[in-house]
Amino acid sequence: MTAMEVEQIDYADGEVGLTGFLVRPQSIPRAAVLILPTIANGNAAMIRRAQMLAAEGYVAMVADFYGVQVRDFDHARELAGPLRSTPETYRQRLRSGLAALTAHESTQGLSVAAIGYCMGGQAAIELARDGADIVLAASFHGLLDTSAPATPGTVKARILVCHGDADPMVSRKQVLAFWEEMDAAAANWHFHSYSGVKHGFTDPASDARGMPAIGYNASADRQSWAALMELLDEVLG
Repeated sequence: MTAMEVEQIDYADGEVGLTGFLVRPQSIPRAAVLILPTIANGNAAMIRRAQMLAAEGYVAMVADFYGVQVRDFDHARELAGPLRSTPETYRQRLRSGLAALTAHESTQGLSVAAIGYCMGGQAAIELARDGADIVLAASFHGLLDTSAPATPGTVKARILVCHGDADPMVSRKQVLAFWEEMDAAAANWHFHSYSGVKHGFTDPASDARGMPAIGYNASADRQSWAALMELLDEVLG
């Protein structure tokens, strides 16, 4: 895939300045997709996903969680803690990214989806729980827990969760709790679970990090991306 031009999008959540990275397709866009990154925030891996989406005909923007450059994983955890301290603080930050995407001149009149990776997967589901006006919320090896579960009638989006069954960050108990939450909310959800697959399965750099909880899995990466493409086709018509 030929690299596409990346546009910097400056936006804000209250007084916190944030920076998104947007990629447009070379053809007339089908829809817009907000990419919610891992705990490490916007990086080359997330921009690569934006370029992959643009190649499929979508305007894609990588959102910014923190408004500062992440130094390392410990720093990312320090930044993520306050952000996720309350559902409203978290969801307001997510809404600001969604608003920045929908305000962009290239997305006017387009349907909008949200996808996310790891912490960003949780964030995509949090937007759906919040009743965001999106057609799809997709989580890749995302966290599933929340302190503000969805309630009946609030979830407008279709839900796609692509999960590694050997992910120690998301237990089967949490998986079952998520299923029950989505059923109670009358959400329309798909859940794909890949046996023996760890956290971070979409990132080829996972194996190099030397963390036993994470690992790349080429098959799960391909299958989960195909699931996203197919469900986008379905919801967009």
